[in-house]
Amino acid sequence: MASPHSINTTSFLLLLSFQLFSTISEAVVPASDTFTYVNEGEFGDYIVEYDANYRALPPFANPFQLCFYNTTPNAFTLALRMGTVRSESLMRWVWEANRGNPVRENATLTFGTDGNLVLANADGRIAWQTNTANKGVVGFQVLPTGNMVLHDGKGNFIWQSFNSPSDTLLVGQSLRAGGASKLVSRASAENNIDGPYSLVMEPKQLALYYKSANSPRPMLYWSSIEWFTIDTGSLDNITVTSFPDTDEGFLYFSTFLYFTTNPSYNSNRNIAYSRYNNTLSYLRLGIDGNLRFYTYNPNVQGVAWELVETFLDRDSRLEGECQLPERCGKFGLCENSQCVACPTPNGLSGWSKDCDAKKVTSCKASDFGYYKLEGVDHFMIKYTRGDGGSKQSDCESKCTKDCKCMGYFYHTQGSRCWIAYDLKTLTRVGNSTHLAYIKTPK
Repeated sequence: MASPHSINTTSFLLLLSFQLFSTISEAVVPASDTFTYVNEGEFGDYIVEYDANYRALPPFANPFQLCFYNTTPNAFTLALRMGTVRSESLMRWVWEANRGNPVRENATLTFGTDGNLVLANADGRIAWQTNTANKGVVGFQVLPTGNMVLHDGKGNFIWQSFNSPSDTLLVGQSLRAGGASKLVSRASAENNIDGPYSLVMEPKQLALYYKSANSPRPMLYWSSIEWFTIDTGSLDNITVTSFPDTDEGFLYFSTFLYFTTNPSYNSNRNIAYSRYNNTLSYLRLGIDGNLRFYTYNPNVQGVAWELVETFLDRDSRLEGECQLPERCGKFGLCENSQCVACPTPNGLSGWSKDCDAKKVTSCKASDFGYYKLEGVDHFMIKYTRGDGGSKQSDCESKCTKDCKCMGYFYHTQGSRCWIAYDLKTLTRVGNSTHLAYIKTPK
């Protein structure tokens, strides 16, 4: 038989749960604050990123506005646009709800009394939603930071766009362990689906990866290990921040503020600076796999945008353009951030955008061979260790037995081996012991 004490405790918990449920269920969006916006009517007149057509919606907080936009006919994305008409500068897309799952003409964006924000096609098919029905939401806002939020009666965010980035981080936005921990590039200006590049926050570093259809796993082509080192603990979050260098604010830094756990501490890394308040800035993982910081000055007309830092650049303090996997197309040799030659079985030929390796269509070892290049590295080599202690013959055997292997790279000093499932950009290096062996049909 249960004791009176346990019965009282159970009753109290049931009453508390009921009261909490009642409080949440009673928290509804006032009818006057609900809305339904329909994707219809004339397109906007101003120039926007990707040369898109767009329809601006009422939610606005200078310089951010919610819009429907498309780059191919009748395939619309719900997005936040950054920039104003007054600046007469290109307006850019800094957050997207439904990349890769476009809606059509007459689609609706609805915010109901239950607190759920729903993007649906005209036939009712839901393309995207916040999943916040009956969770205490009482209001919707686009904040001046570019964060679109659904909040409860106390102002707490039940949902926020800052927690679901696509290829862009605004100032104040983070990558988080256990949450949105990566950015993914856009496929092309016309095609709004996920591209092959990603920026990933890992326990010890930020890392850039290239995903090839032929490769079993994404290939690392850049790491933040030279910026900051996480000797102990693991990265918990990295936030893009802006702060003045002096009290007078003559110089503003764009900075990564990062926090670790086990042990807990925080630090920062300054990336770029501007001679004006740069809190209206963003970090973008571009279609080409490069990272760039842009800042927006609302007080300037015509040239309100400034590119303040390109991470992989010929003038960069960090890394040159030869680290970009597709800098030299399908198969090219890069030197000092320039494409200088096309590797062929007969040696190097003049650079052309049409450079490509000859396709090996058979998996039989008797149907293909290898040709050798000296003094070159693959883009994945600089930030990966490869297989150590390997003989060159073992490295070749591994590639030969792997039908998807397109070639292998071998450092005779250190006996290190890298198997390449995609070639793309090779970099010329001064060390002749860095060798490449490229598969070619017989």
